[in-house]
Amino acid sequence: MKIDPSTQMNLINQIAPEKQNGQSDKSFGDVLEEKLEKVNDLQLKADKANRDLITGEAQDIHSVMIATEEAKLALEMTVQVRNKVIEAYKEINRMQI
Repeated sequence: MKIDPSTQMNLINQIAPEKQNGQSDKSFGDVLEEKLEKVNDLQLKADKANRDLITGEAQDIHSVMIATEEAKLALEMTVQVRNKVIEAYKEINRMQI
């Protein structure tokens, strides 16, 4: 299934919407926790859609596929962010002071 760039941007904005008014007063940990909860919610939504399709409660396979693909992309993006954070941490550890 091919996802066009506008769909990817919609998913990114759904997970990490931009701050409109200046700086946020949330800590990094709070923001991270909030975003991980959104990714988890997408995963749970996809699981429920799959269960509904299997039990016959959902007739629209397209919405199930969309929910599953959104959850997959959100998880892949989360893994990539994690990888970048680990890479940055290792780079800081290698710095000589």
